[in-house]
Amino acid sequence: MKLISGPMATISHPAFRILIEKFGACDEYFTEMINAGTLLTGGQFEKYYIDPAPVPEKVVWQLTGHDAEHMEEAARVLCDLPGLGVDINMGCSAPDIYRYGAGIAWMLKAREETEEMVKRVGKAVIGKKRFSVKLRLGDDNFTDEQFFSFCDMLLSNGVELLTLHPRTKKEKLTRPARYSYCQKLCERYPKIPVYLNGNVKDAASLKNALASAPDVKGVMISRACVQKPWIFRELSSALEGGLSLEGEPAVEEKLSINMKDLALSYIDDVEKYQPPEFWKTRLQRFFTYFCQNFKFAHYAQTQFLNACDNADLRARIEDFFIRCPDEVVRFI
Repeated sequence: MKLISGPMATISHPAFRILIEKFGACDEYFTEMINAGTLLTGGQFEKYYIDPAPVPEKVVWQLTGHDAEHMEEAARVLCDLPGLGVDINMGCSAPDIYRYGAGIAWMLKAREETEEMVKRVGKAVIGKKRFSVKLRLGDDNFTDEQFFSFCDMLLSNGVELLTLHPRTKKEKLTRPARYSYCQKLCERYPKIPVYLNGNVKDAASLKNALASAPDVKGVMISRACVQKPWIFRELSSALEGGLSLEGEPAVEEKLSINMKDLALSYIDDVEKYQPPEFWKTRLQRFFTYFCQNFKFAHYAQTQFLNACDNADLRARIEDFFIRCPDEVVRFI
């Protein structure tokens, strides 16, 4: 069973992968979406999106765009980089992505148009990198026949792995994920790896997901690994133990984490691997989730997200842990 860090805008970059690697147990890292058109025109920030540090062998490049020709050409560029695979994003339902004709829009366009794009990208990728697609169930009025026919098309054109977030275009995270569809994919395509994505945040939710989809080959985690960068270590241990939720590990088996040092080192790495124009948004997004670890989460979020610059952010972090000394060390 593989554990995968999912693609997240403003998060899935080298600094975040460095953070996850400190705790180990993550098998693959999907990048944030790489826009095909911008990559081809040499946008000034593209070099930051395609930096595979620190573990190029685990990186999966996630490609987005609305034009088949650009998607093919961009896939060729990505295939010349280190990395495990190239993934087409057909699952993002953010309104700006969907209206642009990318993300889940590819599931809703005329089948012939989408198939032509998949063929073209496959021609660039197959034999060089693993070729995969991340998708949803479709629009709210989807049928099983439509969904599985669409997946048949993907696999008939060389797609080698599917990651399913089992919700429709408009369904929000508060709606239960339909994990049974991940299992149906496993049964329909027994030779194709299927990854499950959605709502796994701890050992209990992993156990629940795998109860409905026991044959998936991987579980992708996104927001939960921002809050808890050590989650892959926890889940790997849970899987090794057969996902038993009874009892607690002995104290000597637990890992001590200095939360202040972790926060400060993350700022250092963001400054090293991201351009100054990105620092504020990257750090605000990270601390929105990471602060949920604290007893006074709202206070921490308010303080950290309102910092005027990185020096101010560091000072606010130092002040928070002086005021809340019990939050400095966490045991997992």
